Amino acid sequence: MEQTRELQQIIDDEQKRREEFRELLLCSERKLAAAKQEQEELIVKLEAVERARRVVEQAVKEHQEQNNELNSQNCGLAAAKSQLDNEIALLKVTEDKKNYDKLQELVEKLSGKLKLQKKQLDEAEEQANHHLAKYRTVQMALETAEERADSAEQCLVRIRSRTRAVVEQK
Repeated sequence: MEQTRELQQIIDDEQKRREEFRELLLCSERKLAAAKQEQEELIVKLEAVERARRVVEQAVKEHQEQNNELNSQNCGLAAAKSQLDNEIALLKVTEDKKNYDKLQELVEKLSGKLKLQKKQLDEAEEQANHHLAKYRTVQMALETAEERADSAEQCLVRIRSRTRAVVEQK
């Protein structure tokens, strides 16, 4: 009996251990199932992340291509702007040269007219001085002639009065 009890004890212990192992096995299976489910969820999330990464990479690639295209257009526009700026500067220089030439021509014409007018003024002044000198000469001759005429008239008056006196004396 004692042996039976010991055997019963061993059997009970073994059943208890077996029950514990079964619980451990069930617990492990639940953990394994949870881990598998978590693994599947992680795989789904990883696939979603991979898809999102590919979408983002594609978007980045498209943005880079668009950026490169815009940079190329920007360079083209900058070159065109530079060319237009150069053409505008050249047109301004050409226009300034034309205006300068016109002004220079106008200055030369006005200078010529000024010289001509100065020459005409000098000639007119010279002529006026000449006429003034003639006028003074004529004026002096007139005054001299008037003086002589007055003198002659006085002489004539004296001669007449002498002649009358002589005629009366006779």
